[in-house]
Amino acid sequence: MKSQVIFTNQVEKALADVVRDIKPGKVIVLTDSNVEQLVIPSLAKVSADIGAAPVISIASGDSNKNLDTAMYCWAELAKLGATRHSLLINIGGGVVTDLGGFVASTFKRGMHCVNIPTTLLGAVDAAVGGKTGVNFNDLKNQIGTFSEPDAVIISTAYFNTLSDTELLSGYAEMIKHALLSSPEAFGRVMRYDIRQAKTDPDGLLSLLEESVKVKIKVVETDPYEKGIRKALNLGHTVGHAFETMALRRQKPIPHGYAVAHGMVVEAILSSMLTDFPSTELHVLASYIRENYGEFAFGCKDYEALIELMQHDKKNDSPDHINFTLLHHAGQAVTDVTIDVDKITAALDIYRDMMGL
Repeated sequence: MKSQVIFTNQVEKALADVVRDIKPGKVIVLTDSNVEQLVIPSLAKVSADIGAAPVISIASGDSNKNLDTAMYCWAELAKLGATRHSLLINIGGGVVTDLGGFVASTFKRGMHCVNIPTTLLGAVDAAVGGKTGVNFNDLKNQIGTFSEPDAVIISTAYFNTLSDTELLSGYAEMIKHALLSSPEAFGRVMRYDIRQAKTDPDGLLSLLEESVKVKIKVVETDPYEKGIRKALNLGHTVGHAFETMALRRQKPIPHGYAVAHGMVVEAILSSMLTDFPSTELHVLASYIRENYGEFAFGCKDYEALIELMQHDKKNDSPDHINFTLLHHAGQAVTDVTIDVDKITAALDIYRDMMGL
C-alpha cells in the first residue's frame, strides 16, 4: 500500500479528510507524555476526530521504544476494543511513529494507521517510508516491519515547541537527503538557518517537502530495501555506532546528531574510496562542527565502535561492514564493504577535522 503524504499546516482539515476516506470503526490516538501536554490539547480543540478519541500515552524518549512499551500499547488497544478496522493515529516524534507503526502493523495482523509527526526528525525520516520498529538488546531498530501507514500528515505548525537541539537533530536528515539529491540541494540546506523555523513555519514547509520527496522517490523505487533504498542509510552505519556508544556511556545524544557525525566519517570514507570532492567534504565537516559540535572518542574506542558497526542490521554477515558512500552530492553508491584499517583511518581523520 502506498501512503498518502500530505504537506499542510491545516492539520485538522487534512486529518478529517483522511478519516472520512478510511471510515474506521474506532479512532485511537497514540502519543507520548510531552506531546500529550504540548500538542494534543490544541489539536483536540480544532479536530473533532482527536477530541473524541481515547489517548494511549507512553513515556517520551528513545529508551522507551522497546518491546515492553509495544506490549503495553497492544494491551491498551485490546482494552479499548480495537479491531483491524480501527485507526491508530500516531502523534509525536520518531519514537511514537516508529513504535506506533510497529504496534499497528502487528495488532490483529494489521490495523489502519496515520502518522502526524510533531518533530522535524520525525517528519523528514521516521514517519515516511513504512519502516517500523523497536530497539532490542541495546541495539537500534532490531525488531520491526515494513508497513506503510494509510497517510502521513506533515506540518511545521508544531515546531515552535521544539528546542534548537531538536530542530538540528531533524535537520541532519535533511542534509542527508540533500547529499543524495544534488549539489544544488546540498547548497540550499547549507545556506538555510534551521533556527528560524520557529518564526517561519511556512518557509520551512516548502524546503521540508523537497527533502521528504527525495525519500519518497527512493522508497517507491525500492520499498523493501533491496537496492537503492540503502542509499538512505548514508551516515547511519557510523551514526548508530556513535549513538549506541553514547547510550552505553549514559550520555545519550540525539539521533540526528549521531547521524550528522556519522555522515562526516562516511564522507571521509567517500573521499578516500569513491572520489567524493574534498571541497564538499570540508563544507560538510565545517557545518557539522559549527552546529553540532563533535562526538568525542579516542583511539581506545575504535574497537568498540567497529564492533558496533559489525552488528548493524544492514550487514550481510558479522564479518562485513556495509556502507553507503558518495561519488558526489546526488550520486550514491551502496553496499560498499570496507575493511577495518580504512575505517580506523577515517576515524583518525574525523578526530583531526573535529579538533579532538
